[in-house]
Formats: sequence, C-alpha cells, structure tokens
Amino acid sequence: MARKEHISETQATQFLRKQQVAFTEHPYEYEEHGGTAVSSRELGVPEHDVVKTLVMQDETARPLIVLMHGDCKVSTKNLARAIHCKSVEPCKPEVAQRHTGYMVGGTSPFGTRKALPVYVEESILALEKIYINGGRRGYLVGIDPRVVVALLGAKPVQCAL
Repeated sequence: MARKEHISETQATQFLRKQQVAFTEHPYEYEEHGGTAVSSRELGVPEHDVVKTLVMQDETARPLIVLMHGDCKVSTKNLARAIHCKSVEPCKPEVAQRHTGYMVGGTSPFGTRKALPVYVEESILALEKIYINGGRRGYLVGIDPRVVVALLGAKPVQCAL
C-alpha cells in the first residue's frame, strides 16, 4: 500500500497550526469500522496510544467530547458521575456530525464546528505522545497529550473500562 506523503489541511490541522502546536502527520489506509485497532496496526504504534474522539450527550442532549485510549471503553456511568450528570450516552452519527462538522471515523476534538466541553481519560495525559484523529478518515496526528488540556480545556476524568 502506497502511503500518501501529504494530506490537505483539515479544520483540525488549521486549528493546530494557528495555535502553533507541533504535530506529526500519520495517514493510513482507512477501513470501515476498523477503529483504533486498524490505525494502530497501520502506524505500528500501541493501540493504547491511539486516542479515540467520542461524541456523547448528557440526559438533556447537551453534546460533549470524550477522549479515550483506543484499547479501552468508556464507562458512561463513571463518566456521568464524574461530570455531575444523570446519564451519558453516545450521540447518533448524524447528530455527532452536526455538532462537530466531522464525519464519524474522522472526528477530531480540534476545530469542531461548535466549542464542546472535552473530557480526557486521566491516564492519557501521562503518555509521551498520542495519536489522535486529524479531521478526516485515515489520518491521525501525533501530539503531546497535554495540548488537549491547554488548548481545549479538557477536564481529566477516570472513566475507562
């Protein structure tokens, strides 16, 4: 498989460049429903270091973003407790796309259509580098995980299963 050398700008990369954030670009062959298992295999990095961007909503349908290790699931019960909500559930794909401006499978927490509250699994912040969606399917960016706190105001939570 031929690797693409350059990916055109996305909302996410424009946002990161504007904020002068150093990042590396990691295009890979996207597979429908392949998730982080495919991206980590294609990039040769641990799935634990690949961070998925999940668009969820609380009981009043207020949207929020959760950043989670690729090899973990979100405990919606623990997340709801941590953010003082009654319940949290994933948004339907079309709702997530409306909130973020990104297609499911290409959702980045950077450069979303609306500013959404962001929560990050606390242990992600201990990693040296994370690989997170760069705003399109088959494209991750490698960054320092503390960027999500500095730029997005992401609040650390413990909600991994």
